[in-house]
Amino acid sequence: MIQRFIELGEGYGDIYELCELARVNKERIHQAFIFTSTKDNITYFSIAIALKPVNTANFFPIYICREGIVETQHEPKRLTIFKEVLNELSIQPIKVDIKHSSVYVDVNLYYQYIIGILRLNNLIPPLQ
Repeated sequence: MIQRFIELGEGYGDIYELCELARVNKERIHQAFIFTSTKDNITYFSIAIALKPVNTANFFPIYICREGIVETQHEPKRLTIFKEVLNELSIQPIKVDIKHSSVYVDVNLYYQYIIGILRLNNLIPPLQ
């Protein structure tokens, strides 16, 4: 099975696209994630949904808005919007603390690192 991240952006306007993808594909959602990472003592949120493969396809997409939501004193509005959509769909997001993408030379290595964490914790299916 091919497991791949599809980056929609950094969570500004594209968060609405991710939310609409969740609504349209609610029957396909395997899991939703809120990733937190820290850089220079600032916490960043990435939000993602993992979709089950279509029919016999061996493709497991994980749509993500990467590190564009910054932690503030109050919960960021864009994070609240994501949680509200998931609540509407009766999906509880899983929160995962990860390294910031700036630690990696290449974004593909960063995504391989996250896939490894998700597999290790049985949050996505193993390769078959």
